[in-house]
Amino acid sequence: MTPTFQPFEAKMRGEGLPDVVISTFRHYWEELVAGGTGMLTTSDIEPVDQVPDSEELAGHADRGAAALEKLAVIKLNGGLGTSMGMTRAKSLLPLRDGLSFLDLTARQILHLREQHGARLPLILMNSFRTRDDSLAALSAYPELDTGLPADFLQHKVPKIRVDDFAPAEWPDAPENEWCPPGHGDLYTALVTSGLLDTLLERGLEYAFISNSDNLGAVPDLGILGWLADEDAPFVMEVCDRTPIDKKGGHLARRRSDGGLVLREVAQTPPEEMDDFQDIEKFRHFNTNNLWVNLRGLAERLKEREGFLGLPLIRNKKTVDPTDDSSFAVYQLETAMGSAISVFEGARALRVPRERFLPVKTTNDLLTVRSDVYETTDDHRVVPTPGREVGDLVVDLDPRFYKRVDQLDERFPEGPPSFANCFRFVVRGDVRFGQTVICLGDEITVEHDGPGQHEVHDGEVLT
Repeated sequence: MTPTFQPFEAKMRGEGLPDVVISTFRHYWEELVAGGTGMLTTSDIEPVDQVPDSEELAGHADRGAAALEKLAVIKLNGGLGTSMGMTRAKSLLPLRDGLSFLDLTARQILHLREQHGARLPLILMNSFRTRDDSLAALSAYPELDTGLPADFLQHKVPKIRVDDFAPAEWPDAPENEWCPPGHGDLYTALVTSGLLDTLLERGLEYAFISNSDNLGAVPDLGILGWLADEDAPFVMEVCDRTPIDKKGGHLARRRSDGGLVLREVAQTPPEEMDDFQDIEKFRHFNTNNLWVNLRGLAERLKEREGFLGLPLIRNKKTVDPTDDSSFAVYQLETAMGSAISVFEGARALRVPRERFLPVKTTNDLLTVRSDVYETTDDHRVVPTPGREVGDLVVDLDPRFYKRVDQLDERFPEGPPSFANCFRFVVRGDVRFGQTVICLGDEITVEHDGPGQHEVHDGEVLT
């Protein structure tokens, strides 16, 4: 039987999804049915050798300070942190001194406003699951209110059966029939929420967009001034790839016309994975810190009737993510960074590693809570003097430390001191007391016996 889109349209209209969301999803569904995979092969792309460096943009800072009044800060805030056992917005996770991602972001924004006299609105792109808790947390900062909406919502789209391209049905848990369409949905959601028009009406011309769990994503005046001086429609911040970044999306160039593209791991054929992970060949990865000219975005969307034309990402999953025996589905997604391929004149910009400081695991969380990092007067989290981002590797036994509650239970007084340590490995169930000190480049704590081992208060590990 020939697949038909009608059941999807009926399902999406039943959920009240806007026409542009339905038509956008239909485009990608039809591409899938026609055999589209979204793959970018080695024959399609080539490496990018040189990109401008943000450390050379200090001369643009005055222009950036003047343009700050025209900037909106948008944070992707739809994630629940389920990989760390969380059931609410990941951005509410306490990081340092009892402050969460959202606390630090709010304080950064207020500091910049006070310093430069700019309105600088902070806006969250929430999911239905993160909205209430996040807005409640931001209510502690009433001075953030600029008269603009505090948030807008990411959409959802149906999962697609692999066997017949029909809508997935899972009556025992109907929420498993839906999935987020990737953070590329940001551009569509800006339109359907009316927020894009509102921002432009209020005289806002630029947006700095980043993940809410990236502690390094702070507005930078040099970059903003360069964006304005260059009149660039879109700028992606990239960092040098290291071995720990080999699975992240990397920057490349289309062979056909020389345009910049973002290639994600899900867009790479299995037989070319070694090529994808070659950090010497593809030297820059996407931080998901993006700068967008809002007027240029509006014009592009108007030209294409709300459809930006981002490349397809096809992900194969099971309908119930907790049940590997449930039937296979496709989840159709787009990446917001892939907009670099649809704007003529889009740029990439090399930035210091300090601008990419995500917390994805409890290993990362213990690291940023430690004395290897400090919080500055302008509420940024940065390495302490003499240390660099990534020079401390924490490797905790996932059997006992994968979830945040497990981590907090075993480090009730906080992390050990890592001031003189560069690798910290724990195997087995170990509980750490207060003022524990790690003294040595590499510290390994192993416990393979029954029960829980105790590292006592003040103990020095060598």
